[in-house]
Amino acid sequence: MRSALVWHGLHLTAGLVLVEAEPLALMDKHWQDSTGKPESGGILLGYRRGAHLHVTMATAPQAGDRGWRYLFKRSARHHQEIALHQWNASDRKMDYLGEWHTHPEHHPSPSATDLNEWHKICRQRQTPMAFLIVGWSGELWLGLSGGVEIERCILVSA
Repeated sequence: MRSALVWHGLHLTAGLVLVEAEPLALMDKHWQDSTGKPESGGILLGYRRGAHLHVTMATAPQAGDRGWRYLFKRSARHHQEIALHQWNASDRKMDYLGEWHTHPEHHPSPSATDLNEWHKICRQRQTPMAFLIVGWSGELWLGLSGGVEIERCILVSA
């Protein structure tokens, strides 16, 4: 199991993104390590601490989600129910911090579809959001929003 990882935004935000080991382990279970495995994904939950994001939980793929080799469509219902439950259980402190999904490539990077969907989220939310892609070897791409722009973050601690 991986240990927690920390990324740093460069220009759009000075914030750090800390992703704990538990959500990383959940995402690692869904690597597309064979040609028959579809893309999978979910949402990132955790805490906002000033300019920083602390990801403590990720949802697994849920009923209603659809995955193909090169596309993942998340159904909002079950992920939203989990987020609402966690928000209430944390005295309204745990928040929706972003999205994660897998890609069938060694060095993952966002597709045009990813960027379009993420920009929709950024237009609806005024706070920084994290977007994480897991490649088939476990390599990670993490982007952080600053307004409607999204920049790739630099891994600073593994």
